[in-house]
Amino acid sequence: MVWQMTQLLLLALVAAAWGAQPRTPRARTDLLNVCMDAKHHKTRPGPEDKLHDQCSPWKKNACCSVNTSQEAHKDVSYLYRFNWDHCGKMEPACKRHFIQDTCLYECSPNLGPWIQEVNQTWRKERVLNVPLCKEDCEIWWEDCRTSYTCKTNWHKGWNWTAGYNQCPVKAACHRFDFYFPTPAALCNDIWSHSYEVSNYGRGSGRCIQMWFDPAQGNPNEEVARFYAENTNSGAVPQSIASFLLKLVHMVHSWLPN
Repeated sequence: MVWQMTQLLLLALVAAAWGAQPRTPRARTDLLNVCMDAKHHKTRPGPEDKLHDQCSPWKKNACCSVNTSQEAHKDVSYLYRFNWDHCGKMEPACKRHFIQDTCLYECSPNLGPWIQEVNQTWRKERVLNVPLCKEDCEIWWEDCRTSYTCKTNWHKGWNWTAGYNQCPVKAACHRFDFYFPTPAALCNDIWSHSYEVSNYGRGSGRCIQMWFDPAQGNPNEEVARFYAENTNSGAVPQSIASFLLKLVHMVHSWLPN
Protein backbone atom coordinates (compact mmCIF):
# COMPACT_ATOMS: atom_id res chain seq x y z
CA MET A 1 0.00 0.00 0.00
CA VAL A 2 2.82 2.39 0.90
CA TRP A 3 4.64 1.71 -2.37
CA GLN A 4 1.43 2.25 -4.33
CA MET A 5 1.04 5.61 -2.64
CA THR A 6 4.63 6.42 -3.53
CA GLN A 7 4.01 5.54 -7.18
CA LEU A 8 1.01 7.84 -7.22
CA LEU A 9 3.23 10.55 -5.77
CA LEU A 10 5.71 9.99 -8.60
CA LEU A 11 3.00 10.39 -11.21
CA ALA A 12 1.78 13.56 -9.56
CA LEU A 13 5.29 14.99 -9.41
CA VAL A 14 5.96 14.13 -13.06
CA ALA A 15 2.72 15.81 -14.11
CA ALA A 16 3.47 18.89 -12.04
CA ALA A 17 7.07 19.20 -13.20
CA TRP A 18 6.26 18.65 -16.86
CA GLY A 19 3.35 21.05 -16.69
CA ALA A 20 5.63 23.68 -15.18
CA GLN A 21 8.19 23.43 -17.97
CA PRO A 22 8.35 26.48 -20.25
CA ARG A 23 6.67 25.67 -23.53
CA THR A 24 7.83 27.06 -26.82
CA PRO A 25 5.33 29.32 -28.59
CA ARG A 26 6.28 27.69 -31.88
CA ALA A 27 4.15 24.98 -33.42
CA ARG A 28 5.46 21.49 -32.69
CA THR A 29 6.13 21.00 -36.41
CA ASP A 30 8.15 24.23 -36.59
CA LEU A 31 11.18 23.24 -34.53
CA LEU A 32 13.57 22.40 -37.36
CA ASN A 33 15.57 24.76 -39.55
CA VAL A 34 14.41 27.93 -37.78
CA CYS A 35 15.90 31.18 -36.52
CA MET A 36 15.17 32.88 -33.22
CA ASP A 37 13.25 36.13 -33.10
CA ALA A 38 16.19 38.01 -31.59
CA LYS A 39 18.32 41.10 -32.08
CA HIS A 40 20.53 40.15 -35.04
CA HIS A 41 19.01 36.94 -36.39
CA LYS A 42 17.70 36.62 -39.91
CA THR A 43 14.01 35.86 -40.35
CA ARG A 44 14.79 32.46 -41.86
CA PRO A 45 17.99 30.50 -42.43
CA GLY A 46 19.78 30.43 -45.75
CA PRO A 47 23.22 30.23 -47.35
CA GLU A 48 25.89 32.83 -46.50
CA ASP A 49 29.01 31.94 -48.48
CA LYS A 50 31.30 34.47 -46.83
CA LEU A 51 30.70 33.89 -43.12
CA HIS A 52 33.80 34.92 -41.20
CA ASP A 53 36.32 32.55 -39.59
CA GLN A 54 34.75 30.67 -36.66
CA CYS A 55 31.22 31.23 -37.98
CA SER A 56 32.09 29.62 -41.32
CA PRO A 57 30.76 26.11 -40.52
CA TRP A 58 27.23 27.49 -40.93
CA LYS A 59 27.77 29.08 -44.35
CA LYS A 60 25.57 26.55 -46.16
CA ASN A 61 22.59 27.37 -43.94
CA ALA A 62 22.81 30.19 -41.42
CA CYS A 63 20.65 32.44 -39.27
CA CYS A 64 23.39 35.09 -39.23
CA SER A 65 24.52 37.56 -41.86
CA VAL A 66 28.10 38.05 -43.05
CA ASN A 67 28.29 41.31 -41.10
CA THR A 68 27.09 39.63 -37.89
CA SER A 69 29.73 36.92 -38.30
CA GLN A 70 32.45 39.56 -38.66
CA GLU A 71 31.28 41.50 -35.63
CA ALA A 72 31.19 38.30 -33.55
CA HIS A 73 35.00 38.23 -33.74
CA LYS A 74 35.55 41.79 -32.51
CA ASP A 75 36.11 43.03 -28.98
CA VAL A 76 33.22 45.23 -27.80
CA SER A 77 31.46 44.88 -31.16
CA TYR A 78 28.22 46.63 -32.03
CA LEU A 79 26.32 43.34 -31.56
CA TYR A 80 26.00 43.68 -27.77
CA ARG A 81 28.83 46.04 -26.73
CA PHE A 82 30.16 43.20 -24.58
CA ASN A 83 33.73 43.47 -23.31
CA TRP A 84 35.39 40.08 -22.88
CA ASP A 85 38.38 41.79 -21.21
CA HIS A 86 36.44 43.17 -18.23
CA CYS A 87 39.03 41.75 -15.80
CA GLY A 88 42.15 42.22 -17.87
CA LYS A 89 43.11 40.59 -21.14
CA MET A 90 41.26 37.32 -21.71
CA GLU A 91 43.50 34.50 -22.90
CA PRO A 92 43.16 33.99 -26.70
CA ALA A 93 42.33 30.29 -26.26
CA CYS A 94 39.52 31.26 -23.89
CA LYS A 95 38.18 34.05 -26.10
CA ARG A 96 38.03 31.64 -29.02
CA HIS A 97 35.37 29.64 -27.17
CA PHE A 98 33.28 32.74 -26.55
CA ILE A 99 33.49 33.68 -30.22
CA GLN A 100 32.42 30.13 -31.09
CA ASP A 101 29.58 30.38 -28.59
CA THR A 102 28.46 33.63 -30.25
CA CYS A 103 28.62 32.03 -33.70
CA LEU A 104 26.49 29.09 -32.55
CA TYR A 105 23.92 31.41 -30.99
CA GLU A 106 23.74 33.80 -33.94
CA CYS A 107 24.13 31.38 -36.84
CA SER A 108 22.68 27.98 -35.96
CA PRO A 109 19.31 26.99 -37.47
CA ASN A 110 19.27 23.87 -35.28
CA LEU A 111 18.22 25.28 -31.90
CA GLY A 112 14.45 25.16 -32.45
CA PRO A 113 13.62 22.54 -29.77
CA TRP A 114 15.07 24.85 -27.10
CA ILE A 115 13.66 28.21 -28.24
CA GLN A 116 11.50 29.91 -25.64
CA GLU A 117 9.52 33.14 -25.69
CA VAL A 118 10.90 35.98 -23.53
CA ASN A 119 9.76 39.50 -22.72
CA GLN A 120 12.95 41.46 -23.27
CA THR A 121 13.52 44.75 -25.07
CA TRP A 122 16.25 43.35 -27.30
CA ARG A 123 14.76 39.98 -28.23
CA LYS A 124 11.49 38.07 -28.19
CA GLU A 125 13.00 34.59 -28.03
CA ARG A 126 15.97 32.87 -26.41
CA VAL A 127 17.27 29.31 -26.02
CA LEU A 128 17.03 27.39 -22.76
CA ASN A 129 18.90 24.23 -21.68
CA VAL A 130 20.51 23.43 -25.03
CA PRO A 131 22.30 20.08 -24.39
CA LEU A 132 25.93 21.03 -25.04
CA CYS A 133 28.29 18.13 -25.71
CA LYS A 134 30.35 17.35 -22.63
CA GLU A 135 33.72 17.66 -24.43
CA ASP A 136 32.83 21.12 -25.72
CA CYS A 137 32.04 22.22 -22.18
CA GLU A 138 35.13 20.61 -20.63
CA ILE A 139 37.53 22.13 -23.16
CA TRP A 140 35.86 25.54 -22.83
CA TRP A 141 36.38 25.42 -19.06
CA GLU A 142 39.94 24.12 -19.31
CA ASP A 143 40.97 26.87 -21.75
CA CYS A 144 39.32 29.60 -19.65
CA ARG A 145 40.15 28.56 -16.10
CA THR A 146 43.22 30.85 -15.91
CA SER A 147 41.46 33.90 -17.39
CA TYR A 148 39.69 36.33 -15.07
CA THR A 149 36.11 37.47 -14.52
CA CYS A 150 34.00 39.01 -11.75
CA LYS A 151 30.60 37.33 -12.21
CA THR A 152 28.96 33.95 -12.66
CA ASN A 153 25.93 35.09 -14.69
CA TRP A 154 26.98 37.24 -17.64
CA HIS A 155 23.43 37.95 -18.78
CA LYS A 156 22.71 40.55 -16.12
CA GLY A 157 24.08 42.73 -13.34
CA TRP A 158 26.82 44.58 -15.24
CA ASN A 159 27.68 48.26 -15.00
CA TRP A 160 26.85 49.70 -18.44
CA THR A 161 27.50 53.39 -17.71
CA ALA A 162 30.55 53.45 -20.01
CA GLY A 163 28.54 52.07 -22.94
CA TYR A 164 29.94 48.58 -22.49
CA ASN A 165 29.91 46.11 -19.63
CA GLN A 166 32.13 46.71 -16.62
CA CYS A 167 32.27 44.83 -13.33
CA PRO A 168 29.70 45.92 -10.75
CA VAL A 169 30.93 47.89 -7.75
CA LYS A 170 32.57 45.59 -5.18
CA ALA A 171 32.63 42.65 -7.62
CA ALA A 172 36.16 41.25 -7.37
CA CYS A 173 38.07 39.80 -10.29
CA HIS A 174 39.14 36.20 -9.79
CA ARG A 175 40.15 33.33 -12.03
CA PHE A 176 37.38 31.60 -13.91
CA ASP A 177 37.73 28.50 -11.76
CA PHE A 178 36.88 30.61 -8.70
CA TYR A 179 33.50 31.63 -10.13
CA PHE A 180 33.09 28.42 -12.14
CA PRO A 181 34.62 25.55 -10.12
CA THR A 182 33.51 22.90 -12.62
CA PRO A 183 32.84 22.75 -16.38
CA ALA A 184 29.12 22.34 -15.68
CA ALA A 185 29.10 25.51 -13.55
CA LEU A 186 30.53 27.47 -16.47
CA CYS A 187 28.33 26.11 -19.23
CA ASN A 188 25.08 26.01 -17.25
CA ASP A 189 25.34 29.30 -15.38
CA ILE A 190 27.17 31.82 -17.53
CA TRP A 191 24.23 32.58 -19.86
CA SER A 192 21.29 31.91 -17.51
CA HIS A 193 20.99 28.23 -18.46
CA SER A 194 21.05 28.77 -22.20
CA TYR A 195 23.13 25.57 -22.08
CA GLU A 196 22.82 22.45 -19.99
CA VAL A 197 25.95 20.35 -20.25
CA SER A 198 25.07 16.91 -21.58
CA ASN A 199 26.28 13.49 -20.49
CA TYR A 200 26.57 12.66 -24.19
CA GLY A 201 29.66 13.23 -26.28
CA ARG A 202 30.36 14.62 -29.72
CA GLY A 203 29.09 12.40 -32.53
CA SER A 204 26.41 10.80 -30.35
CA GLY A 205 23.53 12.54 -32.09
CA ARG A 206 22.20 13.56 -28.68
CA CYS A 207 24.09 16.80 -27.95
CA ILE A 208 24.78 20.07 -29.72
CA GLN A 209 28.35 20.64 -30.89
CA MET A 210 29.66 24.17 -30.63
CA TRP A 211 32.09 23.46 -33.46
CA PHE A 212 32.05 20.99 -36.36
CA ASP A 213 33.79 20.32 -39.65
CA PRO A 214 31.36 21.48 -42.37
CA ALA A 215 32.98 19.08 -44.84
CA GLN A 216 31.46 16.26 -42.76
CA GLY A 217 28.01 17.87 -42.64
CA ASN A 218 26.26 19.56 -39.74
CA PRO A 219 25.82 17.01 -36.89
CA ASN A 220 23.44 19.35 -35.04
CA GLU A 221 20.72 18.72 -37.62
CA GLU A 222 20.35 15.13 -36.38
CA VAL A 223 20.34 16.33 -32.77
CA ALA A 224 17.58 18.86 -33.44
CA ARG A 225 15.47 16.18 -35.18
CA PHE A 226 15.85 13.82 -32.22
CA TYR A 227 14.76 16.41 -29.66
CA ALA A 228 11.97 17.73 -31.87
CA GLU A 229 10.53 14.21 -32.01
CA ASN A 230 11.02 13.90 -28.25
CA THR A 231 9.15 17.17 -27.76
CA ASN A 232 6.34 15.96 -29.98
CA SER A 233 6.02 12.79 -27.96
CA GLY A 234 5.44 14.78 -24.78
CA ALA A 235 8.10 12.77 -22.96
CA VAL A 236 9.50 14.08 -19.71
CA PRO A 237 13.14 15.20 -20.14
CA GLN A 238 15.64 12.65 -18.87
CA SER A 239 17.11 15.02 -16.27
CA ILE A 240 13.67 15.68 -14.74
CA ALA A 241 12.64 12.04 -14.76
CA SER A 242 15.89 10.98 -13.09
CA PHE A 243 15.53 13.61 -10.38
CA LEU A 244 11.91 12.65 -9.65
CA LEU A 245 12.75 8.96 -9.45
CA LYS A 246 15.48 9.68 -6.89
CA LEU A 247 13.05 11.86 -4.96
CA VAL A 248 10.42 9.13 -4.82
CA HIS A 249 12.92 6.55 -3.57
CA MET A 250 14.00 9.01 -0.91
CA VAL A 251 10.38 9.55 0.19
CA HIS A 252 9.81 5.79 0.18
CA SER A 253 12.79 5.28 2.51
CA TRP A 254 11.22 7.64 5.01
CA LEU A 255 7.87 5.82 5.10
CA PRO A 256 7.18 2.91 7.50
CA ASN A 257 7.24 -0.59 6.01
